[in-house]
Amino acid sequence: MKKNMGSTDKVIRIILAVVFAALYFTGTVTGLVAYILLAFGAIFVLTSLISFCPIYALVGLSTCPVPERK
Repeated sequence: MKKNMGSTDKVIRIILAVVFAALYFTGTVTGLVAYILLAFGAIFVLTSLISFCPIYALVGLSTCPVPERK
């Protein structure tokens, strides 16, 4: 797997995962929506840790900085 996520993208995903978890554990969101948010949060954390997003790969998107050529 070639990395396709930049650091800003990873930070945003981690923040969203924390917000989703907070909404769930405080009881602000319940039911099916809560479980969907938890699933998205888990996916966001996992993709941030491995720096690879399968959806980005499918559409040919990359937020990694391009290394300079010398």
